[in-house]
Amino acid sequence: MKYYMSKTMTTSFEQTIELVTEALKTEGFGVLTEIDVQKKLKEGLDVEFRKYRILGACNPKFAHKALQHEDNIGVMLPCNVIVQEAGSNKIEVAAVDPVASLMAVDNKELMEIAREIKVKLERVIALL
Repeated sequence: MKYYMSKTMTTSFEQTIELVTEALKTEGFGVLTEIDVQKKLKEGLDVEFRKYRILGACNPKFAHKALQHEDNIGVMLPCNVIVQEAGSNKIEVAAVDPVASLMAVDNKELMEIAREIKVKLERVIALL
């Protein structure tokens, strides 16, 4: 099973970040964290790396529902969405597949929530 869904864009890197953030908002997600992997690798290891950001997206309604069904589900929150350079003026956007991520959790109610979140994230990718 593929653990993510993705789309390749031809917009600039920064413009893609903005488009993804707006698309997430349409599905009730906010971006809680933004990790600039390129910057962190330069700071920590003094290595060059392509533009690569990890956006920690959260839909509060579904996070609350998930936490009501599984105390430790916070280890899998928020839903990560990456934006990365993919060569030749292309930018890839990829979002975690929450259904694939939760296969190891034996909780039927939680799996139903994961399916709902997956649909929302698929719509986010489709909006781009």
